[in-house]
Amino acid sequence: MGDLMISRRAQAVPASPIRKLIPYSDEAESKGIHVYHLNIGQPDLETPKIYFDRIRSFKGTDAYTNSAGLMELREKFAKYYKKWQIPFEKDEVIVTEGGSEAAIFAIAAVADPGDEIIVIEPFYANYKAFAAMLNVKLIPVTSRTENGYEMPPISDFEKVLTSKTKAILFPNPGNPTGAVYTPEKLNEIVNFAVKHDLYVISDEVYREITFDGLKAHSTMEFGNYNNLIVIDSLSKRFNVCGARIGALATKNKAIFNNVLKMAMMRLSPNRLSQYGAVGLFELDDSYYKAMVDEYQKRRDIVYDELSKVPGIVLSKPQGAFYFAAKIPVNDAEEFVKWMLTSFSVSGKTTMVAPLSGFYVTPDLGKDEIRIAYVLKEKELRQACQILKMGISAYKSERKRVEV
Repeated sequence: MGDLMISRRAQAVPASPIRKLIPYSDEAESKGIHVYHLNIGQPDLETPKIYFDRIRSFKGTDAYTNSAGLMELREKFAKYYKKWQIPFEKDEVIVTEGGSEAAIFAIAAVADPGDEIIVIEPFYANYKAFAAMLNVKLIPVTSRTENGYEMPPISDFEKVLTSKTKAILFPNPGNPTGAVYTPEKLNEIVNFAVKHDLYVISDEVYREITFDGLKAHSTMEFGNYNNLIVIDSLSKRFNVCGARIGALATKNKAIFNNVLKMAMMRLSPNRLSQYGAVGLFELDDSYYKAMVDEYQKRRDIVYDELSKVPGIVLSKPQGAFYFAAKIPVNDAEEFVKWMLTSFSVSGKTTMVAPLSGFYVTPDLGKDEIRIAYVLKEKELRQACQILKMGISAYKSERKRVEV
């Protein structure tokens, strides 16, 4: 018999840069080392009680729902969007299995194999995997640590535009950067897309989480609806990552109808998760305020501690709950592995995510890390202090090796 082959598509999908180092933390923990996990965006805040209360009250058959999702939930999404001056109706929203499925559907709807989508790097790392699975090429424009990862100028987008370009994809607020784009920059992107007949796929998962009085604006605020697709998720907004409830919303009927066919292919989102999620939209503004206040406090702790690291390049994130920074090491991935295998303080160490996997351009991000500030104040401060000590010890060890 001949050798069994693995498809080129499967081989092209990269391992998650966030999760592929988990075996190192598992090994450390098996040796009794306490690992502070700042590597994954898994909030530690409690899931609102109303979500579980609704699920417990469910009676009847746990059957399929409409492929576009429970109508009651789609109505809740539409009402929620209008509070943000985002004019979606219930029949313009498709409930998805998390924001990831929404992103996959959006890319698949706008681009054929071999087509190109412009991304602003660093970006949510799984975009690479989604594009590879669909044989779509991501073309980067680069934001910089030194100016807080603000959106690059439109001239950078013009330089990479080709006949194969179909869309622009980006998160706002940013993962992994925490950048929040200004209305002026977003309007420029929308106008650029309209001028060149492109779609804008706007990932607005962290919409509520902004700091220092800033507001996250949606691309939907600038008209030209036919070019716009919004992808969304309840995971971080309501701390229900395991529920896998997201959404794709668009006023473009052709996009909507074709995405709906993809949704039919996977039958329907999880009924119980959707049923519980309906209640989450009943939470009042005090819920969001408490969440944002907590994350802003944590952001300030990380900034306070990491600012003391000699040679670090960082700026305060404006939103989400991530901190991207350039650290004084040559290879952040090797540093992360070293922290887990060779460094601890009083039986504790810290795990962060190396940022190279959040870039398309080779060698960019090799000296950058992402911190997800998803721990309580005391643990977070201690984790950052251990990270700070680890950077110093790692640099000293590298010098000895080089000598």
